[in-house]
Amino acid sequence: MTRPDAVFALIDCNSFYASCERVFRPDLAKTPIVVLSNNDGCVIARSYDAKPFVKMGQPYFQIKDHLRRNGVVAFSSNYALYGDMSERVMTIIESMVPALEVYSIDEAFADLTGIPGDLTEFGRNIRSTIYKRTGIPVGVGIARTKTLAKLANHTAKRLLHKTGGVVDLCDQFKCDWTLRNTEVGEVWGVGKRMKAHLQAMGITSAMDLAQADAWTLREKFSVVIEKTARELAGTTCLELGEAEPPKQEICCSRMFGNRLTAIEPIKEAVATYTQRAAEKLRAQNSLCKKVRVSIRTGMFNPEEAKYANGALVELPYPTNDVRLMTKAATEAVNRLFRPGFKYSKAEVLLMDLRQPGEFTDDLFAHCQPAAAGKVMEVLDEINDRWGRGTLRAASVPSDPEWAMRRDLMSASYTTKLDQLWTVKAW
Repeated sequence: MTRPDAVFALIDCNSFYASCERVFRPDLAKTPIVVLSNNDGCVIARSYDAKPFVKMGQPYFQIKDHLRRNGVVAFSSNYALYGDMSERVMTIIESMVPALEVYSIDEAFADLTGIPGDLTEFGRNIRSTIYKRTGIPVGVGIARTKTLAKLANHTAKRLLHKTGGVVDLCDQFKCDWTLRNTEVGEVWGVGKRMKAHLQAMGITSAMDLAQADAWTLREKFSVVIEKTARELAGTTCLELGEAEPPKQEICCSRMFGNRLTAIEPIKEAVATYTQRAAEKLRAQNSLCKKVRVSIRTGMFNPEEAKYANGALVELPYPTNDVRLMTKAATEAVNRLFRPGFKYSKAEVLLMDLRQPGEFTDDLFAHCQPAAAGKVMEVLDEINDRWGRGTLRAASVPSDPEWAMRRDLMSASYTTKLDQLWTVKAW
């Protein structure tokens, strides 16, 4: 629905993973930083000053000497830290705006419709408050539509020294200048293929796309690119997203830190992944009726024998009881395991998800005992308060040898009591 008075803001954390690492390492304030993927595989995040030295996706083992020579510091992914810092940032934004849509771990859309006064100053207040309370720098883009707000945010960071990190495109002159000086490939939702198609039509800038005939774009491409063009022209087509519906499947899949040849550590890994999947299941208030477990070897080393297999397990009733799911999942490993192979990965997929009381197979079908539900509630309450894994199934180890390799990981400063930030007096 079109709202001519609508105003949106996009608040986006700058180089979020790297910024999180810098919060607790002020000595790295002017040091280039990169963050690596699972098992320290490749570069997935860079601070702005690291970009001249490394490209996204480069394998770490190929460039670690190059990084060291150029003074670039590498970190393993610390998802506990990043998730907690994200929650803190989003909580601050939510306290300052009428409505919020968390779009990803490091960015959120806010509805600023009806807020009086200078919106640029309001954006600066959001930016300074977040930095003061978390140490995370953000950019703020403000405009009449979500697509323009995304463009405003991009401009705020691209011209940081001129904009101070905040750009308001509600002013038509500023909006037109930004559209004219932005390549069409930089517009939100325009990928490489779409960019090539649009350029073939003579659409090279964001202004060209805003002035293109929306119906022609819809017939030639899709309704998505039509809405993008209309939003660039100032017509609101995208509202703040509503709460996402419960997922129909939940997956937890990880590469092992090293190759496994025995069945017991594989069972430990499957139990661990089941526990994490079950946490997500209970978080969306769902029950699970089927579990699929799969294991496989590495698929790219010509020196290693290849093997992959999976098994589907039917649970006796829809459940969120991690004990029942873990028992079923680890028993499935007995059917899948074959000696003589070097296993590199396991996956647990929760399927046939239902809401409590949604339906049963028949009048006499079993259902989860009320006591089991109470136990799970207590489990989640304790883990929420004292940290993930405080209470866990006996088959889930606290520090497994097969765990994902993260040799360069920083401390979990905000989520583990034994890793709190300490300051030493000189």
